Amino acid sequence: MLQILKSNKAQYEYDIHALVKAFYPAWELKVLTPESVVKDRRIRDTAPMMELEFGETEVKFTISQHIYTWYCTESADTAEYKNEFKRFLYNALQEETGISLPWGNLTGIRPTKIAMTMLEKGESEQDVAAFLREKHFVSEEKIALAIDIAKRERGILSRLHYENGYSLYIGIPFCPTTCLYCSFTSYPISVWRERVADYLTALEQEMEAVAQIQQGKILDTVYVGGGTPTALSADELDRLITKLKSIFDFSTVQEFTVEAGRADSITEDKLRVLRRHGVTRISVNPQTMKQETLKLIGRQHTVEQVIEAFRLARKVGFDNINMDIILGLPGETKEDVEGTIEAILALAPDSLTVHSLAVKRASGLHKWIEENGVTAYNNTEETMRIAAAGARAMGMEPYYLYRQKNMSGNFENVGYSVKDKYGIYNILIMEEMQTIVALGAGSITKRVYPDGRIERCENVKEVAQYIERIDEMIERKKRLLDYL
Repeated sequence: MLQILKSNKAQYEYDIHALVKAFYPAWELKVLTPESVVKDRRIRDTAPMMELEFGETEVKFTISQHIYTWYCTESADTAEYKNEFKRFLYNALQEETGISLPWGNLTGIRPTKIAMTMLEKGESEQDVAAFLREKHFVSEEKIALAIDIAKRERGILSRLHYENGYSLYIGIPFCPTTCLYCSFTSYPISVWRERVADYLTALEQEMEAVAQIQQGKILDTVYVGGGTPTALSADELDRLITKLKSIFDFSTVQEFTVEAGRADSITEDKLRVLRRHGVTRISVNPQTMKQETLKLIGRQHTVEQVIEAFRLARKVGFDNINMDIILGLPGETKEDVEGTIEAILALAPDSLTVHSLAVKRASGLHKWIEENGVTAYNNTEETMRIAAAGARAMGMEPYYLYRQKNMSGNFENVGYSVKDKYGIYNILIMEEMQTIVALGAGSITKRVYPDGRIERCENVKEVAQYIERIDEMIERKKRLLDYL
């Protein structure tokens, strides 16, 4: 259902869109300002259902012929003005719908960063709770979760090297097939099989350049993701990791993760390659243990293959295995989630990452939802609690959390783990406390400065372009990571 929100000022469009969508997830929402360029006739012909009118001393929000007014006391160019505006808009939408959101008016993806920053400054847990409750209307349950995770993250990250250290991400943009919900950079391995060697050659060039740029820096963690890295053959994985370990000093690496991911890409010879090269952590990700859903979302493997892949990884010797699940997948019920958790409990992984479905415009799921209606997927507090209870039953505790746009139920993604099997890289990518140098098609390098400032550079997404323009990708990193 297309809805238009018209504003007389080009200001806070992201926050406006995120908050309104959180209350009305079924809407296709467009925020129009005087600076908007509208080419879509459908948008031009749709009358606004909502309007925001920013004045010098007041802001009016009109929705369904109801008018809500905020008399502002802050200057419009201050951060506090924005915070007050978000509180006003949240309260208006809450009154209009009768709904309270679990994360209140927070629209960013890193709510635990607020808690961690306050704790680092010496503020108490009570101070953090009061701030989240009074300034952002966060529920008591989520406040407790954010503080619990922030405290645990501080302990986990205390042994990392922030100013003189970095982490490394290696992107393998190939998959057996593309899942319905996926918006990451990934391409069917069957189509690109003849160019995998060329891709690895370009990746090796980027590795060599980065190793030279980062000489003298301490490498803390390495994460090989994608895509599905195990879409590569055993020989290709061997080539990749042999080169990686010959170029970089792994003597300081505290965690070496490879996302094995899909069961239809996992074989014993690939697992033995990873084990032989000292990979310390892998993922075997079912997303669900309901066969009908696996078929619907395009994962061409069976539940039995997931179980077999997990047991094979244990047999080969992996003692740190993560499993991912997604709550809110199309058509899934509370009973389906209970069935998935029961199956995972029987396997007893070392960590469990619980994702709330986020519908990305670049995914096939976005089109599927349009064709089948938003009621085809649903995540609830009950299903989130079922997953959390399952994690606790396996002796796990929450250790990292992040949120995404258009997330089902306005919830969050949470990583749970048994003690000392935490995914350190997962925390780093969310909390942005250390430079992460990312290699491969579609990857994004983030340089974190001592003052907290962050600068980024991106690699092109398309595989052929990455191969052909590898010198340009290297130059981008040299410009960003030049420490002189």
